Amino acid sequence: MNRLLLTLIILISPLPARGGESEFAVDVMSVLSKSGCNAGTCHGNLSGKGGFKLSLRGQDPTFDFESITLASRGRRINLALPEQSLILQKASGAIAHRGGIRFDPHSDEYLVLLKWLRDGAHEPSYGSVSLTRLEVTPERAVVMAPKRDMQVHVTAHFSDGSSRDVTSRACYELSNLNASVDEGGRVTRDKFGETTLIVRYLHEQAPLPIAFTEERADFRWDEVASFNAVDTLVFDKLKRLRINPSPLCDDATFIRRAYLDLVGHAPTAEEAKRFIADEQPEKRSLLIDELLSRGAFADFWALKWADVLRAEEKVLDTKGVVAFHGWLRENIASAKPLDTFVRELVTGTGSTFEKPAANYYRANRDPSTRGETTARLFLGTRLQCAKCHNHPFDRWTQQDYYQWSSVFSQIDYKVGENKRSDKLDKNEFAGDQVVLIAKKKEVTNPTTGKIAAAKFLGGETLSRDAANDRLGSLGKWLTSPKNEQFAKTQANFMWYHVMGRGLVDPIDDFRLTNPPSNPPLLDLLAAELVESGFDIRAVLRKIMNSRTYQLASDTNPTNLHDETSYSRAYVKRLPAEVLLDMQSDFLDVPASFEGYESGRRAVQIPGVNSKKRRGMPVKSGDRFLKTFGKPERILACECERSNETTLKQAFMLIGEGLSERLATPGNRVHRLAASEKTDLEVVEALYWAALSRPPNRAEKSAALKLFTHSKTSRATAAEDLSWALMNAKEYLFRR
Repeated sequence: MNRLLLTLIILISPLPARGGESEFAVDVMSVLSKSGCNAGTCHGNLSGKGGFKLSLRGQDPTFDFESITLASRGRRINLALPEQSLILQKASGAIAHRGGIRFDPHSDEYLVLLKWLRDGAHEPSYGSVSLTRLEVTPERAVVMAPKRDMQVHVTAHFSDGSSRDVTSRACYELSNLNASVDEGGRVTRDKFGETTLIVRYLHEQAPLPIAFTEERADFRWDEVASFNAVDTLVFDKLKRLRINPSPLCDDATFIRRAYLDLVGHAPTAEEAKRFIADEQPEKRSLLIDELLSRGAFADFWALKWADVLRAEEKVLDTKGVVAFHGWLRENIASAKPLDTFVRELVTGTGSTFEKPAANYYRANRDPSTRGETTARLFLGTRLQCAKCHNHPFDRWTQQDYYQWSSVFSQIDYKVGENKRSDKLDKNEFAGDQVVLIAKKKEVTNPTTGKIAAAKFLGGETLSRDAANDRLGSLGKWLTSPKNEQFAKTQANFMWYHVMGRGLVDPIDDFRLTNPPSNPPLLDLLAAELVESGFDIRAVLRKIMNSRTYQLASDTNPTNLHDETSYSRAYVKRLPAEVLLDMQSDFLDVPASFEGYESGRRAVQIPGVNSKKRRGMPVKSGDRFLKTFGKPERILACECERSNETTLKQAFMLIGEGLSERLATPGNRVHRLAASEKTDLEVVEALYWAALSRPPNRAEKSAALKLFTHSKTSRATAAEDLSWALMNAKEYLFRR
């Protein structure tokens, strides 16, 4: 059936009153979504299925109408005999369908499609009624045992003022495996914990946070004082969930935690003893302020930024990495406002050796990569899926992707002689480059074949003046105090690095289907960042002065399973650089790295693989960092760093590197063993140096037996005890 014949049939078909007629964009599209026909695994796939393609999740009603009624010469509908329409017969199983039966002939879905066909299979009527709002009740829920399920109700509100119960027609999706949901919107607990139900109807989506908790009939809230507004918002949520927070951690745990989170190393024995003995009530706040002012804070936080900004030697060259890392560290040390720092980064041009910020674009070589990286780091948005089709889990379309990429289209490079050492490695570049603007370059949308007009992600299409200075306009828009998304992603970045888990987690995946675990708290931290003039120390100070940050990691019966509400401190393994520096500090023996002078701390290394070590044996320090998860910085993502435990790590702690340094003459362990200190004094000194605390009674007794019953020298006993301390969970993990 060709387009002309179809049009004639539609024109001569009897038309009922408009009020009772099926509306394609509302009725038919909701059936296609509910039945899964436009899912990415079915006809919503980039290439469609079986020669039939629909827009992903019904994002383009006009395209779907034409695909159903006109594509393949209109064979999918039969207006003379609607029941014989292919779209009905396949979906109901009357004829073979690789997608299986989607609904039966007596279902509401079947009857809706049949009515639309009988009404004349009219096209979307955008001038009539349209969906304006989706109402989901309840807005949030706590389901306490023994109850294990709950019913969701969904109401669609339309532009003509009408509303409709669409509970049976809405689509439901859960954010994790803590629960399951049926087609009618009943959510059933599979295990205790939190989940988010995403309710979707047509183009609207709404999140519903749900917490499944144990009964705890005798639960009583432990009244504890809030130290600041962070605690108020955290504890409000804990009360709803019937979870009591853990008690405050002791001073020994706090000082160690604060040092590790802010400056990337443990306190010395003397610092720990002095802090624990201090009786000032405000000593924790004073310590936080003091650590924030240290140069080691700039070292450690420059490392975090160097990871995600891809400061590595292959692409940037060793000289470029040193310049870029130095610029990062100086910005942090001088307390440059975060908005200024990011604005300089995204507008950076010129020589990558002389203008270090330009290395941001040297590492990101094409408009798509630049757009994806900038969206990920500064807007918390993963755009990759929208490159080939509309994003399946977010609101971004393919058009959005290429319009955003177009903001970065005019960047080009002046490349000098490439003196790379590996002639076959096309990614390596040795030497300077100049990042410049070439205004003739544009981005073309491959689907439409047209030039994509530059447009900010979620913002307006650029005016002519703004388009003439795309990077300058980007810097102003991106870092504006009015850009809530920028402030939220940066506040979340800081929360993640001191709390062990982002309020939005993963931290670069902000979307409706991955909401914050505590939205008001994220709003609070973002507002603090803006009001402080984008001072990262102000946000960190607020977080670390909270009772929430200072809670112990020990659990109680109510928070044993809590992984998202911050009722206790979350234990995390220390990064590779921190572990190695702690070993060096404890032993008083520096690690060795090829290409760097003796005494260089691991957290201070600018890049990843120094070109100076090529062709040279890998030194133990370099090998340790790689084994314990230092990222190669190929991706602009925190996810590239690994804190997973592996068998290879165990062998490294048993064998090479650590054992050699333990046996180094004149190290701390040997000096203590050769001193006039008693065995007990040696044991206590080793505990303070390794764990920032004295040994308890059981530990003291076991350690003294090691010294008393050692068949070798006191030095060997001290080595054995030191090795055990440096392999203890308390040493390897931040708690």
